[in-house]
Amino acid sequence: MRPADTFAARLGLPIRDTTLFEQALTHSSYLHEHRDTVSGHNERLEFLGDAVVTLVIGEALFRLRPDDDEGVLSARRAAIVSAQGLARIARRIDLGEALRLGEGESRRDGRTRVSLLASGLEAVLGAIYVDLGYDVARDWLLEQAAPELTSDAPLSSLKSAKSRLQEHTQRVNGERPSYRLVEATGPDHEKLFRVEVSVGGRALGTGVGRSQKAAEIAAAEAALPGLRDGAPDGPGAG
Repeated sequence: MRPADTFAARLGLPIRDTTLFEQALTHSSYLHEHRDTVSGHNERLEFLGDAVVTLVIGEALFRLRPDDDEGVLSARRAAIVSAQGLARIARRIDLGEALRLGEGESRRDGRTRVSLLASGLEAVLGAIYVDLGYDVARDWLLEQAAPELTSDAPLSSLKSAKSRLQEHTQRVNGERPSYRLVEATGPDHEKLFRVEVSVGGRALGTGVGRSQKAAEIAAAEAALPGLRDGAPDGPGAG
């Protein structure tokens, strides 16, 4: 049985177009190393899946939480459809093990990388939508995202790392975090970005990601644990 068939069977999906599903599991790095045997990668399906995810989760929250206003609904949706939120769902179904990655991505722990897992999940959902229709794609995603959809976590915990970091620094010293691109390495299809976040000239953390935005989020996440209730040490502190 082909890997895509095995993965689909494990998820309980009656996939009809195995070629499409294999494409959903194929990262661009794999295509670049196997041009003679692979016809395409998953980025177009990722684009489509992103739209499906947003609609499904937004509709579900609208129906499940009739007392939440637009701001709360938006925050809850953003938390679920964020890279971190989608990667959490992807781990539940062991998506990382099913992805077809190039050797370089595999060596860099690509099967556990948040951005890669999130984009892979969107691509899989895009393939389900194309092959089996919206109703099947919706029901499957709602089943996978049930813990997040029914969670009563406080709104503050749903905000992105960048939002939480900015709120903290503005509260304690009135300054906004500044993000600086330190370096971008690798070929275009495997570019890796490193970003440093600082406040008042003091570096608080660095992060690495497949895009500059992802690296900024990683930098904010790295900075948050080291913050204390007072203003960060730096010019004028102490």
